[in-house]
Amino acid sequence: MVHRTRRDVLKVSGALLGGIAVGTTVTAASSTDRFIVRTRGRGVPKGVDVVHEMPGTDLAVVAGDEGALQSARGVKEYAPDIEMELDDPPVNADAPRVGETSVTDEPFYGLQWDKQDLDVPTAHETTKGEGTRVTIIDTGVAAGHPDLNVNEDLSKNFTGDGLGSANPAGGYHGTHVGGIVAARTDNETGVAGTAPDTDLVDCRVFSPNSLASFGDILAAVVYSASIDADVANLSLGAYPVPRQGMGSFYGKVLNSAMTYANSQGTLLVIAAGNDAADLQHDGRVCMDFDDDGETECNPVISLPNEGAQALSVSATGPVGFNWGDEGVKQPAHSPARYTNYGTNAVDLGAPGGNYDPAFPEGWYYDLVFNTIAEPNFDDDGNYLGASYSYAWLAGTSMAAPNVAGAAALVKSANPDYNANQVEAALKQAADVPEGYDKTYYGSGYLNILDAL
Repeated sequence: MVHRTRRDVLKVSGALLGGIAVGTTVTAASSTDRFIVRTRGRGVPKGVDVVHEMPGTDLAVVAGDEGALQSARGVKEYAPDIEMELDDPPVNADAPRVGETSVTDEPFYGLQWDKQDLDVPTAHETTKGEGTRVTIIDTGVAAGHPDLNVNEDLSKNFTGDGLGSANPAGGYHGTHVGGIVAARTDNETGVAGTAPDTDLVDCRVFSPNSLASFGDILAAVVYSASIDADVANLSLGAYPVPRQGMGSFYGKVLNSAMTYANSQGTLLVIAAGNDAADLQHDGRVCMDFDDDGETECNPVISLPNEGAQALSVSATGPVGFNWGDEGVKQPAHSPARYTNYGTNAVDLGAPGGNYDPAFPEGWYYDLVFNTIAEPNFDDDGNYLGASYSYAWLAGTSMAAPNVAGAAALVKSANPDYNANQVEAALKQAADVPEGYDKTYYGSGYLNILDAL
């Protein structure tokens, strides 16, 4: 039994990354009145309120007195839910316009080195993702953005903040991720997504104060499976999480939710993280894990990308795109300087953006350009709507949705494929670029055309 007397502090990197990809550090405290529960199949005990049921699993998120859980025979084990507060950096939204030079007639396509390198327009000659569904588990995907079509009926707010779904109430990040997957190509406006005809669903797990809970994320994963999502994108993560103690419990319940989703046909595409960490050989990490002022050394894991059934995505990107006097100094498939890596910890490499601090001017052209929505609130915290535009961001958060969109295309072209077959098609089509180390790519660099 894991009790709330311990305080679990996680360093969360890359869950919300704006501007240059340098990562963010986040402190996450255990909740004192909300718990993740593994039951014995007898339902949730009396004395607590159910926050999230997760049909098909033995998991639930409940709120109330811990004493009701300690004495309940139907409870196998439990632990406090974790509330994560993220440092959300400012975003550069001053995007210059470009001419309409694309086969997709999207005026900003010239800034999308990621779609150009993946040759998305040629992939669209086969499919644009019709007949598929992708959920975005993030800060909210703005249905009001003119370059996005969001399924508002299926979209869901998991936070309990009362601000609804299909909006960017939790921040700009989710709309950027959603656009990478599915920005429209039929409106001669803005940018192009990889799978513009997929059914895009918002699963909001972040609130205006950038708070998210581990339980909400679990519930969103299970919900994605319940609505027959073919792909769920999770551009979020925690690292380093200790494998022992409370970390063991959280890893166990995460694996349970992820295994269930995969069995139901939902491929989980997850950002590998932005710590420049070797996840294959990270071994023991020394830090103050339990917030007691003392340094402990523990074996660690990165979650959820090292969880069961995860398709973990590292980031690549160019240096010198659209600004170098002598052309591109590093190609689009070059590993990004911030990306996590590890041969067996990463499954695919994909465009996420890069930068070189030696070149301070024009750096943003090497980041990923796509849709953005910034929420507006009054002094009382009431949501007033959003400002819609386009911006450059970078991180494995941007690499994952490039793979999620590709997965939707593969599923669209092969509707009988299950989640494992879609993943296999992507891996088999990928190759490690010549002259680069496999440890950054797993199976290789994303190749949409060969996967199709």
